[in-house]
Amino acid sequence: MAESKDGAEREVLTWAEYGVAVRDLARQVAHGGPRPDIILGIARGGLIPTGSLGYALSIKNCYIVNVEYYTDVDERLEVPVILPPYLELVDLDHANVLVVDDVADTGRTLAKVYEFVAHSVGSVRAAVLYEKPGSVIKCDYVWRRTDLWINFPWSSERPIVAP
Repeated sequence: MAESKDGAEREVLTWAEYGVAVRDLARQVAHGGPRPDIILGIARGGLIPTGSLGYALSIKNCYIVNVEYYTDVDERLEVPVILPPYLELVDLDHANVLVVDDVADTGRTLAKVYEFVAHSVGSVRAAVLYEKPGSVIKCDYVWRRTDLWINFPWSSERPIVAP
């Protein structure tokens, strides 16, 4: 844990600790139910965990859904919005889908993705590095629970190019 510039306490995930976290999450998935056929990552925060879990679980069928919700630190839209290009959920009636994101903060992004895929696939489970107590979705696989703002190694530095 660390303090931010405004003095607020933060959870800080380093790259080294991320390696441990994602392997632990992969073990939970491997021993926690039917093997996923597909990993569906939520961009952007779920991109890196999706690829890492794909390698750790020997799953090559990794897909991404783009969802906009957070616009800045602790600032978000009223509701999550799925952005194009949209996934075509065809012939997946029996597929076990693992939805992956970095954090279930409010859980509304995960809920939106669940709603999007649930009626087209065999089963849906969720894996996140962090889950917060106020999440509307209780994830199946969680590495750590916290109520603090999280600094992830891939998003802690300021962008090189302005948005």
